[in-house]
Amino acid sequence: MWLVDIIAVILIIAGAVTYAGFFFYGVAIKRAPKKFLSQTPDLKVETPVAGASWGEGQEWVTRQSFKNIDILSHEGLKLRGYLLTSERAAGRTAIIAHGYSGKGKDMGACAKLYYENLGYNVLIPDARGHGESAGNYIGFGWPERRDYLQWIQYVIEETGQEAQIVLHGVSMGGATVLMTSGEALPPQVKAIVSDCAYTSVKEQLSYQLRRMYRLPSFPFVHSASLVTRLKAGYFFGEASALKQVRKAKVPILFIHGDTDTFVPYTMLDKLFEACPSPKEKFIVPQAGHGLAYDTDKAGYVSRVSSFVVRYVV
Repeated sequence: MWLVDIIAVILIIAGAVTYAGFFFYGVAIKRAPKKFLSQTPDLKVETPVAGASWGEGQEWVTRQSFKNIDILSHEGLKLRGYLLTSERAAGRTAIIAHGYSGKGKDMGACAKLYYENLGYNVLIPDARGHGESAGNYIGFGWPERRDYLQWIQYVIEETGQEAQIVLHGVSMGGATVLMTSGEALPPQVKAIVSDCAYTSVKEQLSYQLRRMYRLPSFPFVHSASLVTRLKAGYFFGEASALKQVRKAKVPILFIHGDTDTFVPYTMLDKLFEACPSPKEKFIVPQAGHGLAYDTDKAGYVSRVSSFVVRYVV
């Protein structure tokens, strides 16, 4: 009889963990409105990187004549990007990655910086599962790293072999460009700017699980990771900006606000120390998540500009 009881308990626990895996997949990974973001106390706004100055950037976007660009991912997903060309560009282009649950045109402030201050072309893609791009899941930057290789190739084909490219991302976009940094990048990619990136999907989701649900990482993150592998094609453990940045050869500027508790500020040092390529660190005092630009606009523009012009002629 006791054996039957033990089996029953095991089956109940296994069922609960499996249910939790599907539940957390639906909350964090599945393409759907992320209502929990607006209920998170350390995010002042509904989505990361949508503060007052990002709104200013969004207003700037509406006044520009962006060209819609479509490419196909290696699995056949149609991905949408928005291209704005500058007469001053001379082959220089910034590809800008948005944050979790956002869209390309949320990145108007960054686009304005590169277009108006530096005279670059700007390309702002919608990540898979976001905006006008296809996909029913969020990749947290891992499958997107391959998408960015394709966006890079698109720019080279359009601009020519003399193209010079900067990758700039914020939040999930910051992790995306760091994950891209570990790939075999063409020589046209000259610099990367990563703003408030997380070290890995596993570490970030484990952190949020503790904060939001008071639950340990094991076995819930592992169960959700397995569901994600089945539905989206990747495990959380492999989606690591930290592992990728260890292979980086391109210069990287790391940015983080020192009061960011959504993506912990402590992740900055781990990423920075792991990077073997030329690197700089820009810490913005009193800046929360995705609010480095909003908190110190002049400093942000100055540091980003001085960094990229060192590597882009």
